[in-house]
Amino acid sequence: MSQTAYRTHHATEVTEALVGQKVTLAGWVDRRRDHGGVAFIDLRDSTGLVQVVIYDEDMARPLRSEFVIQITGEVRLRPDGNENTHLATGKIEVVAETIEILAKSDALPFQVSTALENESENKLPGEDVRLKYRYLDLRRPSMQHKLKRRSDMAKAARHALEDMDFTEVETPTFIKSTPEGARDFVVPARLVPGSWYALPQSPQLLKQLLMVSGVERYYQLARCYRDEDFRADRQPEFTQLDMEMAYVDQEDVMAMTEKVIAAIWKSAGYDIKLPIQRITWQDAMDKYGSDKPDLRFGNPLIELTDYFKNTPFRVFQAPYVGAVVFKGGAATPRRQFDAWQDWARQRGAKGLAYVVFGENGELKGPVAKNLSDEERNGLREAVGAEEGDAVFFAAGSRESAQLLLGAVRVELASREGLLDPKKFAFTWVVDFPLFKPTDDPDDDDVAVGHSKWTSMHHPFTMPSKDWIDKFDKDPEHAMSDSYDIVCNGVEVTDERAKTYDFTEPYGYIHTALAVRKDNDEITSFEDLKGKTTANSLASTYMELAESYGATVQGIDTLEETIQLLTAGRIDATLNADVSFYDYLNVHPDADFKLVAQTAEASHVAIPVLKSEDTAYLDALNTAIEELRADGTLKTLSEKYFGQDISSEN
Repeated sequence: MSQTAYRTHHATEVTEALVGQKVTLAGWVDRRRDHGGVAFIDLRDSTGLVQVVIYDEDMARPLRSEFVIQITGEVRLRPDGNENTHLATGKIEVVAETIEILAKSDALPFQVSTALENESENKLPGEDVRLKYRYLDLRRPSMQHKLKRRSDMAKAARHALEDMDFTEVETPTFIKSTPEGARDFVVPARLVPGSWYALPQSPQLLKQLLMVSGVERYYQLARCYRDEDFRADRQPEFTQLDMEMAYVDQEDVMAMTEKVIAAIWKSAGYDIKLPIQRITWQDAMDKYGSDKPDLRFGNPLIELTDYFKNTPFRVFQAPYVGAVVFKGGAATPRRQFDAWQDWARQRGAKGLAYVVFGENGELKGPVAKNLSDEERNGLREAVGAEEGDAVFFAAGSRESAQLLLGAVRVELASREGLLDPKKFAFTWVVDFPLFKPTDDPDDDDVAVGHSKWTSMHHPFTMPSKDWIDKFDKDPEHAMSDSYDIVCNGVEVTDERAKTYDFTEPYGYIHTALAVRKDNDEITSFEDLKGKTTANSLASTYMELAESYGATVQGIDTLEETIQLLTAGRIDATLNADVSFYDYLNVHPDADFKLVAQTAEASHVAIPVLKSEDTAYLDALNTAIEELRADGTLKTLSEKYFGQDISSEN
């Protein structure tokens, strides 16, 4: 409902259809421009901007950025040549007749103007300042977008669950302490001195009561509280989508969850292919050093325990020795390898052993001199490295060494720009152990009780069918009926090919250079020197732009990039050609063009875990060739991208 006591329309509802009519608008002064006898302000509300023209200097003089105002005026077309095609309301303006200042604003600690957001001269302050002035930070369009996306995702989850006959139930916040795996936040009970309520770490017991009560399918967007140390993936207060089902098994729960995930990601514009792949907990730890593996890239861990079983090197005389390849790492300066040692020590390790493979296969590094001739000669083949690569090692207990190498693997990928935030690689991790030892120095979860063993997942996990009657007799090897879904596919790369077999390519991607349609100055990548671009920080596109001498602004989305480009705030941008084709297919009138692209193309294919049985891979290749032969691939490419990306040329 747009019409209220303060407005007749929202900003972006003022269109050409209202020309000649009076409207009343309310919102913030985004920015003000004076042009000798006439002033222009951009009025901003939750929907966007509209330009207001003020001919009365006395009316305009008091107005400042972020003042809250109400204006009444007549809608008219902008004069010829003054249209702003990059603004939803760019063909019209409102001539102010009256303006009422609803609230004044002092000078701001940082700029929130839509016009200035993301500009290089308007660097945002640190997070401490933004959180102190959270109400200002949330005014920025990118933050508004995040709030709207969160709302859309919650709505999508609700609709998906309701379609599956789930009932939403709100459970209590003040409860009795229950074992969960973290520390409780407690609240004193005023009427019972010496007693406390606990804030729920999750509604676990409460939803189980609902099952006993006959609520067969329950869900809740539940607030949860856990007194844990701050980490990137751990917060003391968070919201989780909580669900419970009766009369179901693992397969039922996984199928339901996949539908919910697909609906949530669909609300954000992503299609998740179902069913989602699966990997066992043991394989996840052995290959990726994590029970939540990031599968957006390859580079799996390599176990070398048997390789070094007779080693003279005391450090490698351990229950487990593993390695991870650092592609191109031989060129890393010694001081950077020293920094890696500091990085490892910060994670609780003693250090991070390494070797480098120089020219002609020469083995260098602190570890090299401690190895036998046989170990030195066969090491490169054992780890699958090439000349110019480096290799990091970890030795010790299996889990602690794998966790360190898993962290190294992700850190390498991050530094190489392989963690594309717009890619989502889902997998189920199944077949978890039921218990873990309480004396594990690498585990900071809170043990429940005083036993030698504690739950790997949580105390309510059920043993698997094979262990239901004997889990207490051999807790070290007992398996659970538990499973996690992990998010974060894929272009074909040499690294990924170590882990996956790939089908024949069904698409080909080039890196493309985009500029505004009226820009005839930039026609090649070499023309980027001294120019400004915008790309995701740490992305390969950012690195490529910088290699050509461009200054790169960090952004979050392609949409933001296009807005900056078409508004003339950056000179150019780099991205996958298919991303530009997709955007132009939806926005055919967008004011930009592609002027260059890389000669080589990345191959897009379907990854399949390596196996001696190629029947599945062969069937996929047959299907792809049939789709290519009958023109389906070309038709789909042209439908969704406006171009045929199914052929390499």
